[in-house]
Amino acid sequence: MTYQAPVKEMMFVMNHLAGISQVASLPSFEDAGLDSDTAESILSESAKFAQEVVAPLNWAGDQQPSYLKDGHVITSPGFKEAFAQYVAAGWQGMTHAQEYGGQGLPKLIATACQEMINSANLSFSLCPMLTEGAIEALTVAASDEIKTRFIPNMVSGKWTGTMNLTEPQAGSDLALVRTRAEPVGDGTHKIFGTKIYITYGDHDYTENIIHLVLARTPNGPAGVKGISLFVVPKFLVTDSGQIGQRNDVHCISLEHKLGIKASPTAVLQYGDHGGAIGYMVGEENNGLAYMFIMMNAARFGVGMQGIALADRAYQKAVSYAKDRVQSRDLAGSTGPVAIIHHPDVKRMLMTMRAYTEGARSLAYVTVAALDAAEHSSDEKTRAENHAFYEFLVPIIKGFSTEMSVQVASLGVQIHGGMGFIEETGAAQHYRDARILPIYEGTTAIQANDLIGRKTLRDGGAAIQAIGQQIAATEAELAASGTAAANVMKEKLGAARQALEQVVMYVLAQTKSDIKAVFAGSVTYLQVCGLTLAGWQMARALLAAQQHQDEDSDFYAAKIATAQFYAQHLLTQVPGLAMAIVEGGSVTNALTAEQF
Repeated sequence: MTYQAPVKEMMFVMNHLAGISQVASLPSFEDAGLDSDTAESILSESAKFAQEVVAPLNWAGDQQPSYLKDGHVITSPGFKEAFAQYVAAGWQGMTHAQEYGGQGLPKLIATACQEMINSANLSFSLCPMLTEGAIEALTVAASDEIKTRFIPNMVSGKWTGTMNLTEPQAGSDLALVRTRAEPVGDGTHKIFGTKIYITYGDHDYTENIIHLVLARTPNGPAGVKGISLFVVPKFLVTDSGQIGQRNDVHCISLEHKLGIKASPTAVLQYGDHGGAIGYMVGEENNGLAYMFIMMNAARFGVGMQGIALADRAYQKAVSYAKDRVQSRDLAGSTGPVAIIHHPDVKRMLMTMRAYTEGARSLAYVTVAALDAAEHSSDEKTRAENHAFYEFLVPIIKGFSTEMSVQVASLGVQIHGGMGFIEETGAAQHYRDARILPIYEGTTAIQANDLIGRKTLRDGGAAIQAIGQQIAATEAELAASGTAAANVMKEKLGAARQALEQVVMYVLAQTKSDIKAVFAGSVTYLQVCGLTLAGWQMARALLAAQQHQDEDSDFYAAKIATAQFYAQHLLTQVPGLAMAIVEGGSVTNALTAEQF
């Protein structure tokens, strides 16, 4: 079964939930002539590229991973050529400023296109995603000289970008970073150290790779406050913008991984031959703040990878379930039927579908808020949308990636024994999914951020404001009065109330029993994700009811999926909330020696 981009579903979400018309009317986009039809045309072209060029390489890349030969990385067959087509079509520069050669399109449209590439081939999608984040960090924090020297060729896709944080002794704890940056005296620094887990740290796609590297200057204070950010190109770039001599950064090995095998995960060595030349980005010792720009973009992007992979696993499972004939129908057919007629298979497929549609809807609404935060002419509107986006990023990352593992696992289960056999492809989706809750900040890190920076810092203001919006949707459901709307109102209301109880617990108990509160941090993230995605499914239900006469099959399926979400997924929230409020102490009850 080949991948089919769900353009119709994406356009439903963009039109009725994320508000593509409102995004298109923002000052930065109003002269571009954007509307729903234009957005659909862009998505259709993206779908064609994802389906015809990128998706066919997914299985081959898994079977023939990138490898290191004579100090150079050779990527999987066909990937280099596909990337050349990707950048030639302008996909890399969709959202970036026209002054750098970009198209200046909304992130909402670009997110849908990126989801397709993620679904088609997760390994392939990682290189453009990290380049996007590197461009954003440089755009915000770098000097004009650095921007001019590096950004245009990254926007065009002529060069790619990476993010260098992790070291052998410094995983998520960046206070332990040891890579050092010694000033040369001409404004540059020499970089010395080892960075690991560098996605596309070396490859054969482009003539240059622009590394963003965290390192310490000699007089920097200890801990995260002493970290600076540097641009370290694989090849130095002359003042005229030409490729110069090889810089002292080298790939010394590639990791052998459970999944995303076609994506080269490099160990990079800086400074073995006198020091790699680096250019400081922004102010000294403020590197972590700048890197968080890239990390935030990457975290949202990884959340989209989870949604995309879940959709791909769902599509494969549906195709198999329609073809696989096994056992009689419970209603009394005379012979074996396709397994899609069996109730438990439908339960699994509906679970996969509901999770994916709920997470996609929440993500698109979130990125539309980012467009408003960056481009609205009204300061209050910008601030409100920025707060909404910032609160949602760890949820999009944590919730969407955790659910992708569950959805991919269900995909294997639907395939039965054939799901455990590699050539069906279901196992690859499961293996690829497993990294998503880990890289760019584990689910626990997202959950800690959700409590510490996103809930406690503002006294719960952001989540309480969202709760008010959910309550307003409940009122719309009540006014609708249909059976499906009444079910959704009941379950959404119970979930919202449970979430509010958890927020009050977090605000009240963190100072007195911080370990008990943080014992429930990941569960809190799950409660937020389930409830907020359920809110979007409620809005989808209302929109589907209003438009059902236009396409009865499509909108009836939307209503049924939303009702399934309410009755099977939202109903989990009160129990999870109870585990947070009542179960923190027992989580910490055993000493280390008792394990």
